[in-house]
Amino acid sequence: MVFSSLTFIYYFLPILLLLYFIFPTKLKSFILIFMSLIFYFYGEGKYILILLVCSIVNYFLAKKIEKNKKILIIGIIINLIPLLYFKYINFLFSNINIFLHTNLYIKNLILPIGISFFTFQNISYLIDVYKNKKEQANNIFDYLLYITFFAQLVAGPIVRFTTIKENIANRKLNFSNLYIGIKRFIIGLTKKVIVANNIGVLINSLNDTVEKSTFLYILLALSYTIQIYYDFSGYSDMAIGLGKMFNFNFLENFNYPLSATSITDFWRRWHISLSGWFKDYIYIPLGGNRATKLKWLRNILIVWTLTGLWHGASWNFILWGLYFGIILIIEKLLLKKYLDKSRLLSHFYTIILVVISFVIFSVEDINELVFFLKSMFGLNNLVFINFETLYYFKSYLLLIIIAIIFSYPVFKYIEKNKVFKITEPIIYIILLIISTAYLVDSTFNPFLYFRF
Repeated sequence: MVFSSLTFIYYFLPILLLLYFIFPTKLKSFILIFMSLIFYFYGEGKYILILLVCSIVNYFLAKKIEKNKKILIIGIIINLIPLLYFKYINFLFSNINIFLHTNLYIKNLILPIGISFFTFQNISYLIDVYKNKKEQANNIFDYLLYITFFAQLVAGPIVRFTTIKENIANRKLNFSNLYIGIKRFIIGLTKKVIVANNIGVLINSLNDTVEKSTFLYILLALSYTIQIYYDFSGYSDMAIGLGKMFNFNFLENFNYPLSATSITDFWRRWHISLSGWFKDYIYIPLGGNRATKLKWLRNILIVWTLTGLWHGASWNFILWGLYFGIILIIEKLLLKKYLDKSRLLSHFYTIILVVISFVIFSVEDINELVFFLKSMFGLNNLVFINFETLYYFKSYLLLIIIAIIFSYPVFKYIEKNKVFKITEPIIYIILLIISTAYLVDSTFNPFLYFRF
């Protein structure tokens, strides 16, 4: 079940809200846990035991941790074993097969939904409790709610227990938060259904085109960037909105990253919960930027290799992580003083690098990736543009322009407009109706980050 489905919007969510508001305060957490498990079971029933076992084991390990580094290490390993097995074992085997000419492979191995996210939340909880026992959950049900809460379970954002500890303890009804949450959910739904899904259709059409052109690859690269941003930021908006409906205050996960003026700035704005997790639990413990220059370079490359690998068990993701790591090193050592001189040129530089990065992110086969990048820069002797590419460009031009405009903080200014404030409920109802209409007619509705 995905948030942008008719089943979720018109059946699951209304039933849950009704139950949540009807039942007394002391039962509200149990309602959320129960319905969250149903939500997960609907999408990945056979793996629900992994989620529950990992969570329960983690809770009791934290109870015994008390500055005991051995228990901390054991707990981290226990949490990582399912992730390493389901996500990376066949990737490891495929590389062994290349060198040893073997045929190692585990058939029918399906990645449990959300395993990367709930694994990182379990690990962050262990480390935080190891550092400060006061960060523990009051009881196992509070902890289960933290891990299993459907709003952030399957695709983030990565929430730390310290962020929502008070929210879990406070189960009071708040109709103001409910209204704010509904608005935020509709914004995310609009991003996902109207923009990301339709750009996804364009991507499929461009990939199926027989006669390729240089402009086709440029358009495809731009489309990858728009789709990934609107897909994932849309999901995060929906998750934050759903959290707000039930009085949870999740931290922002995206802050208009496509308006960044450097790659450093981009990663302060993109997938904030993930970059924050790697910074606090990997980069700083390794020594961060307070180590020698050589160790600092090592720390950055380790963190960005892991960041890439976290996104998927494929060499293109590792290259994607290293790509950003190397650019960040170059920016910090050589480019910072130049980037500060012109925001416009710095922004243009950033967008070009980001668009290239999402080609690396999207094309898993390395040979195809090389061909794509060469074609994009006119190095494969393709015609610059042809009739078919021009047709798709014209057909989707308005949507692309709208997507580009709203990737900048335009909506912040629209929200402050007096006319918008007066008509706000009507506008959100219209957006919900249009999104619903698209869902009724469309068969294309995947969430890209579900596979991570």
